[in-house]
Order: sequence, then C-alpha cells, then structure tokens
Amino acid sequence: MAEPATTLRCLVVDDDPLALQIVENCVASTPFLVHAGSCDSAIAAAEVLRTQPVDLLFLDVEMPLMSGLDLLRTLQHPPLVILITSSKSYAVEAFEYEVLDYVVKPISYARFLQAAQKALSTYETRLNPALDTIEAPTNTQFTFVKVDSKLVKVLFDEVRYVEALGDYVHIVTGKTKLIVYSTMRAVEEKFPSSLFARVHRSFIVNLKRVQTIEDNTVLIDEKHIPIGQTYQREVFQRLNKF
Repeated sequence: MAEPATTLRCLVVDDDPLALQIVENCVASTPFLVHAGSCDSAIAAAEVLRTQPVDLLFLDVEMPLMSGLDLLRTLQHPPLVILITSSKSYAVEAFEYEVLDYVVKPISYARFLQAAQKALSTYETRLNPALDTIEAPTNTQFTFVKVDSKLVKVLFDEVRYVEALGDYVHIVTGKTKLIVYSTMRAVEEKFPSSLFARVHRSFIVNLKRVQTIEDNTVLIDEKHIPIGQTYQREVFQRLNKF
C-alpha cells in the first residue's frame, strides 16, 4: 500500500482511559494520521504542544484542573483542533476558537474519519493556498470559486449576497446560486471590502445591491437579510457613505 502524500501528527487528550484508547485505535486505523502521543490531562498536553510539533489535536473538553477549552485559551498558535466530548453544550463556545469539528461520544469510526478527512483537507489547503475553495482575486472584478470539481468564474458586481449554511456558503448572483465548501471568513478576506460588507454572522452583502433598509434588515432582490447587532453601526455608516 502506497504511503499517503500528506500525514498529520496527532496528539490525543482525554482523562477517560477508555475514550483515550478508542481515539488511539481510530488514529491507528487512519493511514494519513500519525500518533504523536497521548495525554490524560490538558496540563500535560500543554507541555507536549510546547516542546513537540503537532498538526492535529483530538481534545476532550471536560477534564479536571484545566478543561480542553481552557487549554485552547492558552495557545497562541494552536494546531488544528477536533473536540471529542460527551456533551453538545460546548458547541457554541467551541466555534469561537475556530475548532475544526465537534465529535460527540460515543465515537464511531465513520464519524471520526469524517472529522479527520476535514482536518487533512484544511491542512493541505494551508500548505498550498492554490487548493483553497475560493481563489484570491487577482483584481477587483472577479474571482474563481470551486464548485464540486470545477472552478467557476464569479463577477463581483453580479453577486447579491453570500449566506453561510453549515460548512458551506451560498454565493447568490443575479443568475444563479453557487454552493461552495468554504467559510465566511474566507469570503470576507477574498471578496473586495470596498464592495462587500458583513452584516450578520451568516450574511455578507454587496452594498451596491441593497435596495432598502428597514427594521434592522436590508432588502436585496426581495430577500430580507438581517443586520446583526454587532454589525449595525459599521453597516449603517458604510451604507450612508456609499
């Protein structure tokens, strides 16, 4: 069997010996993962991360003395992180730390592999930005987005708005809706800020396409888009000056 082109060094952190063993077995069964070590506490993991290269962290949340989220708060340059926990209640907080995936115990290998493959794809994109879903624009007129297996040209002026839906974004133009595997942050970084504004956690709009503003919503082509409270001041300032 050929060796995988890319491998990820993994650190497994969990204070439950059985859960630790299950994740270790999953790592051993995944060709592109290399087991770099295991820790039964976040404190021990912090030392490993300080002294050894780690690409991917499989991290439990609820641990004594220091939780998994506490550990993430201490890391200036964290590796890719997949949380593995018995509770769904930390999902919102995990989002704030840009956790790659959130796997709830009991762990199945299929669910583990899905999360690991997402980590591999993200890691390879960071190594080679040309693999990114949304290509960085070479000008302020258009960009290319990856839809399934092909690159599609998108003219910025034709985009009405972008909507986040799970792990995907919908780029809505006057003619079509493109479903792209990407993040809103990637769209913000690669769409020209002179034309686009984030108005909500889940929406970016083309300021030229805004028709009316009413009750903290903007109207674009009969679509009522909410303006999030944290974005209101900046959005209103930009629209007034546009």
